[in-house]
Amino acid sequence: MAIRNVRIEGDPILRKKSRVVEKIDDRLKVLIDDMIDTMREEDGVGLAAPQVGILRRVVVIDVGQGLLRLINPEIIYQEGEAIDVEGCLSVPDRSGKVKRPRKVKVKYMDINGEEKVIEGEGLLARALCHETDHLNGILYIDKLFKE
Repeated sequence: MAIRNVRIEGDPILRKKSRVVEKIDDRLKVLIDDMIDTMREEDGVGLAAPQVGILRRVVVIDVGQGLLRLINPEIIYQEGEAIDVEGCLSVPDRSGKVKRPRKVKVKYMDINGEEKVIEGEGLLARALCHETDHLNGILYIDKLFKE
């Protein structure tokens, strides 16, 4: 396992759409392990593969409710709205208010290739949306809430 360099705003890879993961192999598992190590080293609560320079639909999240490894995540349901402050490892030393759904359901594959659905509220919902946005080339600064 290794710490990878986090790509910073201005890097064109952060604006590209990630490819769907077709097979779960050892290379993908190493990527996920490296992403977890990198997220923890940087004191983040989530990390998407494009943030370490890999255009694959892979996300890791840990908001204190247990580590999540999501492959090909897709938001399938959202409810309500909440405005809160967000930051991002790829946009260092900045934060801003973003409107997100209060509750979401996300369909994804786990590390064994099994399809699962996770429900998230509050910070978990926010992290799921934030990291899924990364897979589509969207940064939170694109969605800053204007009061």
